[in-house]
Amino acid sequence: MRSLKLILSFTIGVIRDPQMRRQFMFYGLLVALVLLFAGATFLDAKLREHVWIFAGYWIACAWLTVTTVLLALYDMVAIRATSRRERRRLEAEYVRKQNPPDDENAA
Repeated sequence: MRSLKLILSFTIGVIRDPQMRRQFMFYGLLVALVLLFAGATFLDAKLREHVWIFAGYWIACAWLTVTTVLLALYDMVAIRATSRRERRRLEAEYVRKQNPPDDENAA
């Protein structure tokens, strides 16, 4: 149960913090590329000897790649949402500065 809470906390932290999310994407893709290279070259003969190890290895590689791609898509959506929110805030601030409220004491 504690392991599940730890994994959930880590996942929430990775999703919410853009810096950590981008580091995870970078290192995740780097590991996936190393696994791809190793599995296609010098580990190929060893992996082909055992069907379950072969399947597990490539499933792990695919899972890591898909996770990284999904995080990248989420990051793109989060950036667009932040940009849209900031643009609206700046537009509202600009309109406020262009149209100051009328002073009731002025004659």
